[in-house]
This record gives sequence, C-alpha cells and structure tokens, in this order.
Amino acid sequence: MTAQLNPRGDVAVLVPAAGAGVRLGPGAPKALRLLAGEPLLVHAVRRIAAAPSVHTIVVAAPATEVEAVRAMLAPVAPVTVVPGGAERQESVAAALAAVPGGPEIVLVHDAARALTPPHLVESVAAAVRDGHDAVIPVLPVVDTIKEVDATERVLGTVDRSALRAVQTPQGFRRSVLVAAHRSAGDALTDDAGLIEKQGGAVMCVPGSELALKITRPFDMALAEHLLTTGA
Repeated sequence: MTAQLNPRGDVAVLVPAAGAGVRLGPGAPKALRLLAGEPLLVHAVRRIAAAPSVHTIVVAAPATEVEAVRAMLAPVAPVTVVPGGAERQESVAAALAAVPGGPEIVLVHDAARALTPPHLVESVAAAVRDGHDAVIPVLPVVDTIKEVDATERVLGTVDRSALRAVQTPQGFRRSVLVAAHRSAGDALTDDAGLIEKQGGAVMCVPGSELALKITRPFDMALAEHLLTTGA
C-alpha cells in the first residue's frame, strides 16, 4: 500500500537519500547523519509533509537501510520507502516508479536540504500547476566569480547578473519527468538538467536561504545554529 498525506493533494515528492556523503567525513549515509539529534532525512520529510499540496512522499534509501528508514520515518509522516541506486538518477527513477496514480506534479528534493521550508515546496508546485513543465528554485549569485585555467590563472570575471544558484525541490509535470528519465543517457546530478539536455524549458522561482545544502561539516554547524534560532 502506498503511503499518502493529503488525499486531495496533487503533488508527489521524491527524496533520493541513498548517497554516501563523503564530504561530510566518514560515517553513516549522508541522509542519516544527525542534525541536532535527528537524521537529516527526518528533518527534510517533516517539512515536506507540512506542505498542504503533498499527496505522497517516496524516499529512495540505501538498499541495506530500507527497513530502518521505514521505521525511522513512521512517526514523522506516512512515507513510501524504496531501495535507491548507486547513482542519484537511479534513485530518482526508483522513487518515481513507486508514485501511485493521482499526483500529476512531481517534486525531487535533496534530503541534504533538511531545513527547506514548506512554503518553498508550495511555490515550486504552484509554478508547475500554472503550466510550466519544469521549475527550479534559485538564489542570485552574490560572490564575484572568476574563470580560471588549469594552472589557476584568472582568465576573466564572469558576469554574475545572469547566474543563479540552484536549490531543491525541483518540480515537474509528471509525464515530462517520466519521459526525461526514460530517455536519459549520461547520469546527471540535477533532474532539471535532464529536461535542459532534451531541449525542454526550465523556469525559475525565488529560492530560500534556509534551503542550504548540507555538504560539509561547516554546513552542519550552520544548520544546527539555524535550528536554535527557530528555523
């Protein structure tokens, strides 16, 4: 039986959570690392489940941790847990295959963006609902960006006004994401990249500072500080 939240919702959220997270250092798979005493995945799912349009959440967990993840998330929200793959794209495809009939909007969200607020989930879903095939939340790039060669010699300064930092959840019409994965060649770490590669249009909506990606120990420390301030 597929777990669901709002039976009238039109959104399914896929959470690929099978990655190792080597940049965080040795330890458990990345999504299962503890943030303020709870796994990143628990924080992420709790916030996704609070978005009122969400009908279904499917988590692709490490293959050896499926039962443990299912038990971990049971008190948080009704979630379907499937075995993930060696690559992110494989995990997304496995989660996508487990979405039940009904939701026509599919969001893909990184468990590492554990503090993403529910309103960002709703904002991305709303943009897909308004007719866009693919939608990504973004932030302006605020640092000066230099282009360099193989010796680290600066070649020039990149115009940052046309640059955006991409976050998740990324949103898609279900049929578009299914077709993109069926036609995928080389593995990509960004689902919107599949749409771009196949010539589809990807639209942007404003992201959130809270949707930072926890990749390094510093990011974990920052996230813990944000939690203490009520994030």
